[in-house]
Order: sequence, then structure tokens, then C-alpha cells
Amino acid sequence: MFKRAKLSLDEDPESSHSKTVAVHSGTFQADEAMGVWMLRQLPSYRHAKLIRSRELQVLESTDIVLDVGGVYDHSKLRYDHHQRGYEEYFYPKKILQPGGSSKEEPRCTKLSASGLIYKHYGKQVIQTYYPELTEEYLELAFHRIYDTLLEALDAIDTGVEMAPEGVQLVYSDATGLARRVSRLNPRWNEVTETGESPDMDERFLQAVEMCGQDFLSVMTAIVESDLPARTHVVQALLKRHEIDESGEVIKLESGGLPWKHHLYDLEKETNIPKLIKFVLYTDTSGMWRVQAVTVEGKNFENRCSLLEAWRGVRDDELVSISNIPGARFVHAAGFIGGADTYEGALEMARETLKQQPSES
Repeated sequence: MFKRAKLSLDEDPESSHSKTVAVHSGTFQADEAMGVWMLRQLPSYRHAKLIRSRELQVLESTDIVLDVGGVYDHSKLRYDHHQRGYEEYFYPKKILQPGGSSKEEPRCTKLSASGLIYKHYGKQVIQTYYPELTEEYLELAFHRIYDTLLEALDAIDTGVEMAPEGVQLVYSDATGLARRVSRLNPRWNEVTETGESPDMDERFLQAVEMCGQDFLSVMTAIVESDLPARTHVVQALLKRHEIDESGEVIKLESGGLPWKHHLYDLEKETNIPKLIKFVLYTDTSGMWRVQAVTVEGKNFENRCSLLEAWRGVRDDELVSISNIPGARFVHAAGFIGGADTYEGALEMARETLKQQPSES
């Protein structure tokens, strides 16, 4: 189990105080704010002075420039992405195939300033907090952090639609990091109590801090929770026929661990004949849960939902309908249910599979 380390003061060279990091002035976005935060986690730029300007003469005198200047050149520490002919992407996605083979899928999202900084310095940032990570875990964390957090910032900043052409989103979500950073920019009619315009540099530093909190939260969850969970899912798959002869139900010994993407990957790697339909585990109150596995790539489409007659029913009424002692509830959408005992939760899964078998 890895634990996040604090920034080491031993790796705090005096030279970092003389360094300068430049971004553009005016309205700011999440990509350059995240880029600045990542650089400041590294010893070389931990105390670097921040300069916000669009004047080329000023930019040329700084050590590292991101999101402005019209140049991408790693050897010169210049990381802009707005220039004509720019074509830089993160590493291709590795898509697992049944049987354990994989293929590479090119990205459609060009790198913004944060993506460029992450591609070149991301592993160093991760190692700053987790110096004992193995090479395998570092590689996994590096790609997963990009997929989970940073690709969205790149896509929003470089203009990649979330849905395919011709598909209209059913709803919008304004809670993402890019939108929260955007709201830190002064409103068109905003003035301070003294009648002055808000301090843009101060607001930008708030954005940098906000981005850092999100990065640390995502990184910690991936390294300390997500990656160690894989072993538990492996063991659950190996014991699936001990749980139910169908081989379509698994039991997790530790409730609350992230299992979905591990399950999808392991099913392909092992090429199991029947996909898993239900996962059993305990919640924080000790209740046993039976959760339907969603179709990969979907958030709300299940491989096999709990029986329709049970949905939205609770306690004694559910026991009467299902004939399963201790049955407590089934969600109205049929994706999850609960029981007082492991045997009750297992029987809910078994009865569902018996009455509405689904194809693998």
C-alpha cells in the first residue's frame, strides 16, 4: 500500500527561487493553471516567480513558457499549442482485446498547455509524491491520471466535442474543473468593494490551487485505492465458481473498492466464457449489496438488471414478493439491491439469472 508523501524540503534547491514561469495575461483557463501547479511540484520550479504577460520580449526572458508565445519546443522549454500546424497528442490508448491482446487507439484530443506539461513532466510529479512506485505502477498511474482528469482539460481547451457529431447531449454538467476555474475569472460587471476591478493575478493563483487539489485527489485515489484493488478483483474472478456455478457472480471481500474497469480488463485478459453479471459486497453499514455490472462504456445500461417485479420495493413487501428472507430493497432502476445477509444477496442474483438469463 502506497502513501502519499509530503513535498521534500531536501529537494528544494535555492536555484528554484531564481526561475521564472510565464503564462499569458488576461482571462485564464484551467489548462495553464494546471500546468503551473504541476511545474511547482518539481524541485526546479518550486519557488519560481510567476509572470503573466503576452509581450514576446518579456516571454523571451523567462525560463519556461506555457500557453502563450506561439512555440512548442521541449528543448527550449516552450509549451504553447495555439500555433498553426500544431499536432501533438498524448500517447495512444491501449485497448484490450478478448484473449489478452491489445491494440493502440490514437487520441482525437490535441494537447493543451496542461497536457504538454503532463506529457513531459507528469511522471516526475507523481514520483515526487510516490517515490517508491514500481515502474509498472508508475506507468499505470501516469496513463490513468491523464484519462481520468487531464484529457478533459485538453479537450475543452482545444475544442473537442464530448459527443459524436449529430448527437445532442441530454444534459450539461457545469461542475467540472474547467468550468470551476472559468468562474474564478471576474464577471463582466464585477467590481470590488472599493470600486476597483478584481486582481487577476490573485484569481489565477486561486485557480492554480484549485487545479492542484483536483490533481492530488485524483492521483491519490488512483495510486492508493484503484491500483491495489486489482488484486482483489483477480481473486474474486478466480473464485467465481465457488460463489455460484454459473460463474456469473463474484464476491468482493472488501466493500467499496473500485472494481469496474479492473473487471472489464480482466475479463478480456482471461477470455472467460461468461461475463460477470453481478457483484456482491458489503456497504459501510454492513448490509450486503448485489450490484449489476454495466455494459462496458455505459453508465446506466446493465448486462442484467435485477428483476422488474422487485424494483422500487422494500423490506417486508420485497420479502413477500421475492421469497428471499432478509431482502431489504431493490433500486427502482434495477441496478442494485440489498439484503441483511450474504446468502440473501446471492439468492437475489441467482433468482434474477434464473428468470431472465442474459447473453454474455
